Amino acid sequence: MTTQSHHDNVEKQFGSQASAYLSSAVHASGRDLVRLGKRLASFPDAQVLDLGCGAGHASFIAAGQVAGVTAYDLSSQMLDVVNAAAKEKGLTNVTTRQGYAESLPFAEGSFDVVISRYSAHHWHDVGQALREVKRVLKPGGIFIIMDVMAPGHPVRDIWLQTVEALRDTSHVRNYSSGEWLTWMTEAGLIARTMVTDRLPLEFSSWIARMRTPEALSQAIRLYQQSASAEVKAYFELQSDGSFTSDTLFAEAQKAS
Repeated sequence: MTTQSHHDNVEKQFGSQASAYLSSAVHASGRDLVRLGKRLASFPDAQVLDLGCGAGHASFIAAGQVAGVTAYDLSSQMLDVVNAAAKEKGLTNVTTRQGYAESLPFAEGSFDVVISRYSAHHWHDVGQALREVKRVLKPGGIFIIMDVMAPGHPVRDIWLQTVEALRDTSHVRNYSSGEWLTWMTEAGLIARTMVTDRLPLEFSSWIARMRTPEALSQAIRLYQQSASAEVKAYFELQSDGSFTSDTLFAEAQKAS
């Protein structure tokens, strides 16, 4: 799949579901958002870029702590949702901009902080995106990534990537903690901290957010039922299809 066709697929998948992501409990709350708010409280004068902002939940948390937030996403419909929600919340320091993660339309050194939440597993080229992150960060600026994390074990990894891809055809890959450290280092960023957590996913709402076709939903359920006891235990797989994934909250810095 070419870069352009992948980006088209991502926009198609998420544009029609923008409002569903605004009301999604998984996206609207979480320990990672609490952690983000506390971390950004240290940067009251910062300009922040939310890379792949989706419905804007991380942008809204950031806006309460910093001087300005640019919510950036591939989907124009997602950005419409962000604009409307920011206005409703009285957040006057949030602006939106449309584009790809791999080609940021901002000058070098534009931002003090770049954040990204539940977006990177859709990026066509993570390495290029992180090189762009480094470019638009000011010297000493920080990058914070929050995403579902692939387990290090190959059997568990294959299981997670398969159910994710069946649910959402725009899914590229969830990465392990080691892969993220490699991506950041190769982009010239200095890894600082990493916190891992667990994220319960309720099956019916998880499927509904992406409007997964019934045939693919059934394929996921059959695949879940055929999983090994080890996989079922690791992902805390429930009888209704609900399961629990690993997540990470990692921070890296551009050299001063």
